Amino acid sequence: MKRRFYLDPHGCAKNQVDGEVIMSVLEHAGWESSADSDTADLIIVNSCGFIESAKKESIEAVLSYRQLYPGKRILLAGCLAQRYAEELAAELKEADALFGNTDLSRITEAADLAMAAAHTALVPPLDPTGKTDFARCSDDRPLLSLPGSAYVKITEGCDNRCTYCAIPLIRGNLRSRSIDSIVAECSGLIQRGVKELCLIGQDLGSYGKDGAAGSFDAGHCRLSELLAALSELPGNFWIRLLYIHPDHFPYNILPLMQRDPRILPYFDLPFQHASAKILRLMNRRGDSETYFALLAAIRDALPEATIRSTFLVGFPGETDEDMETLLNFQQKAQLDWLGVFTYSREENTPAYDMKGRPSKKVAESRKQRIEAAQIPITEAKMDRFVGKTLPVLVEERIENEEGLYLGRTVCQAPEVDGATVLSSDTDLKLGSIVFAKIFSRAGFDLDAAYRHTL
Repeated sequence: MKRRFYLDPHGCAKNQVDGEVIMSVLEHAGWESSADSDTADLIIVNSCGFIESAKKESIEAVLSYRQLYPGKRILLAGCLAQRYAEELAAELKEADALFGNTDLSRITEAADLAMAAAHTALVPPLDPTGKTDFARCSDDRPLLSLPGSAYVKITEGCDNRCTYCAIPLIRGNLRSRSIDSIVAECSGLIQRGVKELCLIGQDLGSYGKDGAAGSFDAGHCRLSELLAALSELPGNFWIRLLYIHPDHFPYNILPLMQRDPRILPYFDLPFQHASAKILRLMNRRGDSETYFALLAAIRDALPEATIRSTFLVGFPGETDEDMETLLNFQQKAQLDWLGVFTYSREENTPAYDMKGRPSKKVAESRKQRIEAAQIPITEAKMDRFVGKTLPVLVEERIENEEGLYLGRTVCQAPEVDGATVLSSDTDLKLGSIVFAKIFSRAGFDLDAAYRHTL
């Protein structure tokens, strides 16, 4: 009888891909995936260790499973296990074993340790050469996304060294996959029926700069060459780019996006701040003027572009004046989507010992001010789509509502943006792209009526 595992995913899209690879490796090794934790022999918590709230959530998941299933085996995997392996192995006895994320092909060893209640950590060292294949088993991995969409990880790690960020401590330096490897994976996903390929990495603008694959010229972004190769693939699909550091945006991707509308004019640019002083403390080079110039260049090349960003408030040294600079930037930038976070003080990062950190109360107040100011901006940005006929990726049927579906159009990335509520008199295939007319906006969501299938 096959042993069964249940994966509980936490964290970002990059962690989701790791979870998919974990599932694939285990299934190839003879394990069987369980749809729920009740029927599993092993529960795997694929954790996030990026900020304090995410760490707490992952720990609480382990504690909850132990309380609910005293006799089951629990494996804590992912970023949290990678970052705090020794401490958690000694202190978190509710976990039967821990597993880092540097070499996912060894998950079967970690699963065996957990089944034996070894109370130890398996954390292979980071590979500085970049030879470890972080995309192992990607061709046939199960997909945890909603129908029709898949994340494709094109880089691992990061060399940007923002002073607040623990990613290099967890995932190491930048490692890029080869163009051939990524194109092969995307081709396979398209053949499996995937319609939206979401390219992810800590910073797509750094893709290829490490020279990890022999054909790369170290120091130069190769994203445009990757997109050109993907553009040669036949079929009706989308390519969505997520997470491009604005300080080294690859402008040469804009002509490619003009020529191939399948490369969506959607940009996730984490500006983080607009005060030059705070940005320098973050080890970032930009400022309001350079970021305005970037926005203007994108909108000039692609007038229908959708731009998402994130702001980080409460950073050490942030004053009321810096906050006003950020609010002014927000009003002038008119971003379509915006996420706001308060600074999380992370051990072993350069910002950890910086002085002048605003109180949590002040940071939260600043976060709420920005969020409130963004509501009318995003609503107005979504209003521009009303009356247009747009492609919509159909993802879910709305339960107990005949003829209603949830999906996303070009301006909506998975999980972080609003949705499109789609009405149709005919049955629609989940995971397909259809055309629908947007007839209204409801909050941040769009209401649409089905017109025809792509």
